[in-house]
Amino acid sequence: VPADERDARAASARAAGELAVSLQDTARRFLDKRALLNAMTGIVASGGSTNGVLHLLAIAREAGVDLTIDELAEVSARTPVLANLAPAGSHVAEDFDRVGGTRVLMRELVDAGLLDGGAPTVEGSTLADAAAGAADGDVIHPAAAPFKPSGALYVLRGNLAPEGAVVKLAGTERHVHRGPARVFDGEEACTAAVRDGRVVAGDVVVVRYEGPAGGPGMREMLSVTSSIVGAGLGESVALVTDGRFSGATRGLMVGHVTPEAARGGPLAVVRDGDTIAIDLDARTVMLEADDITERLARWTMPQLPYASGVFGRYRLLVGSASEGATLRNG
Repeated sequence: VPADERDARAASARAAGELAVSLQDTARRFLDKRALLNAMTGIVASGGSTNGVLHLLAIAREAGVDLTIDELAEVSARTPVLANLAPAGSHVAEDFDRVGGTRVLMRELVDAGLLDGGAPTVEGSTLADAAAGAADGDVIHPAAAPFKPSGALYVLRGNLAPEGAVVKLAGTERHVHRGPARVFDGEEACTAAVRDGRVVAGDVVVVRYEGPAGGPGMREMLSVTSSIVGAGLGESVALVTDGRFSGATRGLMVGHVTPEAARGGPLAVVRDGDTIAIDLDARTVMLEADDITERLARWTMPQLPYASGVFGRYRLLVGSASEGATLRNG
């Protein structure tokens, strides 16, 4: 990276940090439901990550805003993707910045009636006032001719995820997958199996005990997802996990499964060979088994790492990913 770009990035990061600190006493003035739904619109339109869902739910909880994962899913369903960015597109964040970045994206969304331009910004002006520029048609598409007609973020439910799971469809057009489960208690065991060739085309890889409490800390399953793609299985294998993903994840990857396995969710009782069916159009993720209730009645928590200390206390206090994985009071 050229020195001038490094300096610009450092200055931008510092300015953002200073602004965040200065807003600690006034953030609730603009962190209302309108602002958070606007933020979700921006995440979807820019092809953002599943982490955006988790973060917005956490912010809402801390700000005292009544916001649900289903409301965020509704925003994704009605918002087109305007930014042609990797991994689903052909450009990177530097290209996005070069053609005007967030201000141009906001202008398109405000003009199309998809973003509430009357919402205040941290500087006191409105979003409409802060928006500027016009879409270049390549990196940022106009709302009238979007890169994709609707968002790539889906919230799924079913007997495997009664409280919800999150998918970002990127790098694949598969909306349906049905196959046998290959179950792993943790990221490392799964990564080793993929690299050893023990995961094959058609499988549904299950990685559990990686949620907020199970991890503890809800790690990104980056080694698993990259290993699946590296093994040439990105178009033939699906992944279901109570962990989370990075924004660069490709393929049919279902994350944030709740309740998580460490809290006795159905993911805890999936067995090797069970059939799992994923259907993005129906918004479902299902375990095809008739004895889930009986299995759960017999389930006992396995011994997980970090039973004591700070991580142990975190495990006891952290909430569900479907509510932002924030800490509960006692």
